[in-house]
Amino acid sequence: MRRHWLLVGACGWVLLILMFVSKFINFSFRTPGDYAGRSEIFVWTLSSVTTKLPSVVWPEKGASQPYILSSVSPSVVEPIDWHLVNEKRLEQLSTVCSNSSIWNLTHTTVRKFVLDRIFVCDKHKILFCQTPKVGNTQWKKVLIVLNGKFSKVEAIPENLVHDHERNGLPRLSSMTDTEIHQRLNSYFKFFIVRDPFERLISAFKDKFVKNPRFEPWYKHDIAPAIVRKYRRSHHDDSESVGLRFEDFVRYLGDKTGRQHLDRQFGDHIIHWLTYAELCAPCDISYNVVGHHETLELDAPYILKSAGIAGLVSYPSIPPGITRYNRTKVERYFSGISQRDIRRLYARYQGDFSLFDYPKPAFLLN
Repeated sequence: MRRHWLLVGACGWVLLILMFVSKFINFSFRTPGDYAGRSEIFVWTLSSVTTKLPSVVWPEKGASQPYILSSVSPSVVEPIDWHLVNEKRLEQLSTVCSNSSIWNLTHTTVRKFVLDRIFVCDKHKILFCQTPKVGNTQWKKVLIVLNGKFSKVEAIPENLVHDHERNGLPRLSSMTDTEIHQRLNSYFKFFIVRDPFERLISAFKDKFVKNPRFEPWYKHDIAPAIVRKYRRSHHDDSESVGLRFEDFVRYLGDKTGRQHLDRQFGDHIIHWLTYAELCAPCDISYNVVGHHETLELDAPYILKSAGIAGLVSYPSIPPGITRYNRTKVERYFSGISQRDIRRLYARYQGDFSLFDYPKPAFLLN
């Protein structure tokens, strides 16, 4: 009997010691990052199950979002208040906009071309700037519903979304100067961005490879013009070969030579223009800048911030479809010369900096 009580007492002391030591023990684990195969370390402490709020963990530069660990389960990672994420993005935008060394890459005159990109929902006082190849079709559907053209996004025919004569989405450029200024100064304004190089890959695939909307001018007019000017080897430069990604990169990185072609191509170049050229983010005060890579979290935040969360929902997003794909980027840029990649980066450096996307060192070095 005496041994039994000694054993119980020893167990009790062990439990007390473990409870005391646990206050000083940290457990950590890694989860894969969104960019460049990086990983971020998230820390959970045993004390996190108390009433204290868990600490915010900001991943290294270039990752899409900060996290906290769930107070319910240490295996669950939760995003922090998305308002803080947006504030951080706007601060980054403001800082880069004031950088005089890249002023010409970040500032754009708010002229008709920019106003053409901005769609208006007067009923709910919203302005949306279209940046192609970042999921804009779905946001147009949201605005079409808000404007009363359809009752839900699922009912909108795909061929109507981009038919600006029939979709009920007025452009800001269609209004008087007084109306434009009034809306720019008082409406909720937002746009979406994406890693600049991955966006270019998407534009190339959509317009010159797949062309799902049957826009023949990309393959029949624009592609041959780029091939004639920028393909280095003319042994197989027939139109049947089609535009290669290296031709496209060489054209985009040609600072002066491409201007003549751009004038010839007209508004079709919007699919690869910079965000600065499209939306003038340093010259228009936007309320929210969403990121394609975190659209699952940005979309509900935008709807809530605009005061329309109870009126319309953003179409469902397949899990992982918006994540950055470094393998794809490496595959497309393999075989392209360092000089051409550096020239391309020089053109889109403003976009990388404004929206805190990491410099693609794995391509440039």
